[in-house]
Amino acid sequence: MTVRSSLARLTVTSVLAISCLSGAGLSVLPAMAASGISVVVNKQAITTYQIQQRAAFLKLRRVPGGDAAAKQELIDEALKSQEIRRRGISIPDGAVDEAFGRFARDNKLTEAQLGEVLGRAGFSAKGFKDYIRVQMGWGQAVLANVRQTERLSEQDVVQRMLSEGGKKPSTTEYTLQQIIFVVPQDKRASQLSRRMSEANSLRQRFTSCPATYDVARGLRDVTVRDLGRVAQPELPPRWKDEISSASRGATTKAQETERGVEFIAVCDTRSVSDDQAAAMVFQAKDLEAMGKQEPDKVFLKKLQDKATIVNR
Repeated sequence: MTVRSSLARLTVTSVLAISCLSGAGLSVLPAMAASGISVVVNKQAITTYQIQQRAAFLKLRRVPGGDAAAKQELIDEALKSQEIRRRGISIPDGAVDEAFGRFARDNKLTEAQLGEVLGRAGFSAKGFKDYIRVQMGWGQAVLANVRQTERLSEQDVVQRMLSEGGKKPSTTEYTLQQIIFVVPQDKRASQLSRRMSEANSLRQRFTSCPATYDVARGLRDVTVRDLGRVAQPELPPRWKDEISSASRGATTKAQETERGVEFIAVCDTRSVSDDQAAAMVFQAKDLEAMGKQEPDKVFLKKLQDKATIVNR
């Protein structure tokens, strides 16, 4: 299991099973007249009403444990949210809305129907979106923590090279360009399919990164960004596999993103073998091995151990 696959468990599409979206056996929970504080996590209060709502969400996900499990999940979620804020991680509303809509489509529902299913269960569309935002932010926080704690010093790199026969490892460095066909959030339903076709048309006509600017000038709401040189171990996870297998002058497939439709062009490639490249290669190997240790659970346990949690 890689770090990427370990973090993939945090994605929204794994939250609910299709079988539990039928709404069978679900009843609307009565609104609470009053809500008291049940627990305080680092001065952040969690109320009995929040626990009741989360218990309904757990029931929808067919997770056992009732109120006790709901309370623990909310405690963990509070710790995650606090760490996300501390690291300055911000998940755009558009990314959350996209994930919510994609989840609805994957389960053959409209967004309104998904909201109704959640409402009948005693939860809400807003609550689910808040949950999505935390999962997205937490994935970024875990990855940032792993990279920070596993960063190798110059001395570490030298020792690793000596232990592996003194050979300095090399990696591929890519010069990349990002092409974005912008789609406003309020027009995604009507424009996304057309913009995907336009993006694929440009991909078919792609010849070189400098020429992209000339072509893009004749297109509406298209942004071209030079991403500069990026080493293979530091490629964005969303694009890493496609870029790694692409040759110079090729592009990735067009993907729907929070910004609209986009793809990456590989302007140039070269092999690099220096101390910085060696550090990245060794670190990538370490992250691969660490994936087996479920870094999200390890990091959460550290936050739990340091937290001040007061039950009322």
